[in-house]
Amino acid sequence: MRRAYKFRLRPTKGQHVRLQACLEDHREIYNAALEERRGAYERVVRRSDGFFGPARPKTPVRYGTQSAQLRAIRAARPEMARWSFSSEQATLRRLDKAFGAFFSRVGGGAKPGYPRFKAADRFDSVEWPKDGDGCRWKPEAGRVYLKGVGDVKVTAHRAVQGTLKTIQVRRAGRKWMLVLSCDDVPAKRLEPTGQAAGVDVGINVFAAVTDPGFAAGGLVENPRWARAGAARLAIAQQALARKQRGSANRRAARETIAARHRKIANQRADFHHKTARTLVERYDVIVVEKLTITNMVRSAKGTAERPGTNVAAKSGLNRSIADAGWGAFVSILKSKAEEAGRTVIDDVAPAYTSQTCHACGHVDAANRTGTVFRCLVCGHADHADINAARNILRAGLAPPTATAA
Repeated sequence: MRRAYKFRLRPTKGQHVRLQACLEDHREIYNAALEERRGAYERVVRRSDGFFGPARPKTPVRYGTQSAQLRAIRAARPEMARWSFSSEQATLRRLDKAFGAFFSRVGGGAKPGYPRFKAADRFDSVEWPKDGDGCRWKPEAGRVYLKGVGDVKVTAHRAVQGTLKTIQVRRAGRKWMLVLSCDDVPAKRLEPTGQAAGVDVGINVFAAVTDPGFAAGGLVENPRWARAGAARLAIAQQALARKQRGSANRRAARETIAARHRKIANQRADFHHKTARTLVERYDVIVVEKLTITNMVRSAKGTAERPGTNVAAKSGLNRSIADAGWGAFVSILKSKAEEAGRTVIDDVAPAYTSQTCHACGHVDAANRTGTVFRCLVCGHADHADINAARNILRAGLAPPTATAA
């Protein structure tokens, strides 16, 4: 398995300055390479006579071309030579990957999203693609060596396992983080429990689990971290609005807002990890519904007859969906299940799971009223989300139906 270990860096004042300089120089390489690619495309491809025909020429500037220019750049710019050659190549690969994703979206008919120039606050990481090439992880000393920066102290709160592949330094506001990506990490398989559970995620209740012994009657309350931190965030945003553009006070106010956003994100991630860990420890098979969250959070634009209808309500619903973070939760759950040797089934269609009676199978939207489910045919009563979770579990464990040849 491939796993990433994230640790806190503890640089000295001098190392902090050098890390900032390293980040800035790599950002300059990224932006310069992007400008070169854009210019080459405009000159060679877009202005060619065959631009609209099958003989359209290809752009002459790619990763290999730009990587070959690094030696000349380092010779002409000594400040660029203080950093690892491999880390600068990794920055060029990062741009190449951005272009690859752009063309893939164009081919797939999605919104293209052309690669953008990186402002100082939008370029936060540098990667070294190989341990020992301009960097060195020193677990015994609790430090990491980075060329041009030195030996930086690391708070390694757990042992790193597997084969270390890449080392990445990431800026998080006023802090620095170290991310170690490892291959062949041994699995930590748990003893089988013989239990299976269906999970229905929601907003009023974050997760409903078919096992009543899980949490309070199988219901995991939604902490709503964004709503809880909204007041402090609003105060920080109001303070930012009063600051003069370009001033040091405005930069400090922006950092405060970013820090409060990070706190909310960290609280949400901690909640997701703990909930997923508990599920993985208790159940061999976990079934969740397949949600298309991108479609669910699309804006409500109303209708031609009644423009603006329910737009405010849909906006609030979208914020609640984003605050719950269902997609991140399922991703964390699958990762922990893989490590523990558990199975996660996440392809259950969510259609009608909340309208179908688990006892008799009757489907009717009137079966559900708020959080109460009461079947109009057989009278079966349950919490609406628990009933949906039972339907999800049954659908996930059902054998696949054979299709006609």
